[in-house]
Amino acid sequence: MNDRIKEHLGKPPCPRLSGPTDPTRDRSRLKRRGAFVTARGRRGLSTTIGFACAALFATGAQAVTVQGGDWELDVGGIVNAYYTTVSCSGDTVAGPALGGRALGCSGKDHRTTIGNGLLPSGLVTKFRTRQDGIDIGGTVGIMVHAATGSGIDANSGVDVRQAFFTVGTADAGTLKVGRDYGVFGANAILSDMTLLGAGAPTQATQRGRVTLGHIGAGYTYLGTYGQMTYTSPSFGGGFTFTGALVSPVDAGAYQSGSTPQVQAQIAYAGDGWKVWAGLKSQKFEGASGSPADGHDFTEAAGEAGASFTAGPFGLLANVQAGKGLGILTDGDQGDIKGVNYLVQGTWQTTERIKLGLSYGQSRNRSGESAGTDAFKSNENLTGGLYYKLTQSITLAGELGETRSKDFAGREARQYGGSFGGIIFF
Repeated sequence: MNDRIKEHLGKPPCPRLSGPTDPTRDRSRLKRRGAFVTARGRRGLSTTIGFACAALFATGAQAVTVQGGDWELDVGGIVNAYYTTVSCSGDTVAGPALGGRALGCSGKDHRTTIGNGLLPSGLVTKFRTRQDGIDIGGTVGIMVHAATGSGIDANSGVDVRQAFFTVGTADAGTLKVGRDYGVFGANAILSDMTLLGAGAPTQATQRGRVTLGHIGAGYTYLGTYGQMTYTSPSFGGGFTFTGALVSPVDAGAYQSGSTPQVQAQIAYAGDGWKVWAGLKSQKFEGASGSPADGHDFTEAAGEAGASFTAGPFGLLANVQAGKGLGILTDGDQGDIKGVNYLVQGTWQTTERIKLGLSYGQSRNRSGESAGTDAFKSNENLTGGLYYKLTQSITLAGELGETRSKDFAGREARQYGGSFGGIIFF
């Protein structure tokens, strides 16, 4: 993952998902009495490590910083757009079949869109201060999409993915309160090379939202939740622990139970290695009058992954498995047992050029639940070239194939390509 993405998504350097802020950092400034404005200094090309805080053509974000009194405010953002073209063929596969005509090509055999990649565009504001020996910070991120199905209607879809604050100290750790990305699955998606591109260019989501990367074909979306999350300081030579109480969510015919969702992760970083393990759990109840009425279940999923970097080469592997894990999001396949795999290799060929190849699969282990309609799996293979045009702009070109299968042996295929760029400011 890119340091710039960490900046704009409100994530401090790994292995923490949130951490104490330091209002004295990054103060290369033009000062005035009582206030100043500054452009955050460039950090230069970072070492690629293929993890949630790894650099992919990394340079520092150029956020504008404003200070008044003890408060420091950063204003920055992301804008991206990709030309994607896809072709769909094969059988009709029901359920969340990303390779089928319904989702993969939005009901057609071929489709073209110019819209967002895996990341939305957005304006991200961050604030920080220190009071009574406590570091205080927070982020508000307002995201928007590029492509719609109309050239007349207002593009009024606004996605507030982040609105949280943090309090903590270097010795005690950090408490985060508000809306933010989940803990479970964060390392997978934030390490995905296609985060700077499109990945699986699923047309049903790109018009009015984003593409999917390896969501539903390698990992389940990490989600955005109301939460209270604690992240420990580093201990034991490089370990950190993160635990979260998360506002429970509904899933189709299933409603959330009366208790919060729980997510947790332990991670280790050192000597080119990043290793992590996590879990999440939530009670789901069948909605009254629905086909799931009277059928309750508990989502119980685990995750393990690792990345390793040696010079210009980076490797990543992540696996998620459990009951109620879902293909795209929590519990969307009912109480079916599922498993997700993601493997990735990258090569920084020059200072500006990076090549990568990633493969992911998400599958149900049985087709017995009426909610799955015999859906079996999605898999996606993507090859990408990423070119650092400037300190702030990365251009990306990707080619990929997505296949979807059911337990009856039917298979749908989507072939897609994308090119475009992303800017961090």
